[in-house]
Amino acid sequence: MVFSSLTFLCIFLPVVIGLHTMIRNGRARNIILLIASLLFYAWGEPVWIVAMLFATAVNYVCARVIDGAKTAGGRRLALAVGILISLAALLYFKYSAFVVNNVCALIGIAYRMPAPKLPIGISFYTFQIITYTVDVYRKDAPLQKNPFRLLLYVSLFPQLIAGPIVRYSDVASALRSRTVSKTDLGEGFFRFSLGLGKKVLLANLCGEILETLPLGEDISFLSGWLAVILYVLQLCFDFSGYSEMAIGLGRMMGFRFLENFDAPFISKSISEFWRRWHISLGSFFREYVYIPLGGNRVGKVRWIFNMAVVWGLTGIWHGANWNFLLWGLYFGLLIVLERTVFERVQKKTPAVLQHIATLFLVLVGFVLFQNESFAAIGRQYRAMFAPWTVPLSDAYSVYALKSNPVLLAAAVIGSLPIRKCMIRRFKKRRDAGKSNAFRPYLKAVAALIVTGLSLMFLVGQSFNPFLYFRF
Repeated sequence: MVFSSLTFLCIFLPVVIGLHTMIRNGRARNIILLIASLLFYAWGEPVWIVAMLFATAVNYVCARVIDGAKTAGGRRLALAVGILISLAALLYFKYSAFVVNNVCALIGIAYRMPAPKLPIGISFYTFQIITYTVDVYRKDAPLQKNPFRLLLYVSLFPQLIAGPIVRYSDVASALRSRTVSKTDLGEGFFRFSLGLGKKVLLANLCGEILETLPLGEDISFLSGWLAVILYVLQLCFDFSGYSEMAIGLGRMMGFRFLENFDAPFISKSISEFWRRWHISLGSFFREYVYIPLGGNRVGKVRWIFNMAVVWGLTGIWHGANWNFLLWGLYFGLLIVLERTVFERVQKKTPAVLQHIATLFLVLVGFVLFQNESFAAIGRQYRAMFAPWTVPLSDAYSVYALKSNPVLLAAAVIGSLPIRKCMIRRFKKRRDAGKSNAFRPYLKAVAALIVTGLSLMFLVGQSFNPFLYFRF
């Protein structure tokens, strides 16, 4: 089940939110939410729920052992068991075929292992359960003795399938007891509607246009650049829309999830871009990989090694293919260069040029993310950077530009931090003693309009993928 399906919007969501709001008992609320979360995950692939239950049970036991162990060695052993067993499932489902097939090709064996069917969301819930066990080991999070509460944390349906990655310490108190006010319901619905609009009205439409562009041997200079621009916009609105819906759903049920996107396209450096894009994944690798490796508190050579490890893992986390590894290392290299070779130059460069250079480098890098074959990557780069070898334009790309000016303008506007600017404006009015009484009504009307438009589009749309489901 996905957030942008009519089944979820018209049946599942109203029933779950209605029951959760009407029932005030904390234990009953958790039971309802746990049943709903397991049903949500099992809707399309009921067999894979076993993998999530097993990972949760293993880490529940390991955390109990860590908390009660008398020796440091016992605590470390329990931590290692929890992490290794959790990662073993992820490695098998996501990377086993990639490793076996590449080894066979390297040593000349004519065998190809078929890729196991990937359980949806396994990358997200695996990282999430690992953060719990590690945080208990570090004493950064309280031990959860109730296995059903821990399972609720892992399976919580708003962020189960595509994040954001939520640390247990951020929701521990809400799992025990929580209140949901009218403000929470209103703000949550508003955030959910914005995310739904991003997904249905922007990401889906960008994806539909992208499907019409020629990217094979008949690729043109225009289609090469337009394709990566549309793909990055689709990916951003797809994933930021999902994250915003997750934050809104959590708010409607008394949970406060941290932001996962912060207008990445206004960045003036690659480092800033990655502080604004997929924030929870960046935080995970910083807290659980980069800092344990020594972070930047080491010599330059070791620091470069640490960056290579982190960005290599960031790339391969998105998929078991060489293009994702290269994509991660590309951005890692750019950040290393920013902090060493170009740091002084960057400070002296006008902000507008920094912004343009950042967007250019981001688009160039996402060609690696967009295409899984080296042949397709080479074709698109040739079209983008050697326009004399390909046609300058083609009928499909020209038609896409001429027939979708409103969508492209809306995508540009949607990529700007408009919501933040409005919040600042309302705060200034409040601080100046002016009334903001119209604000709730304005937000309610906007939410209803966006939700209504999204439902209308969903009724007629057959193109409705969530790109990050495959990561």
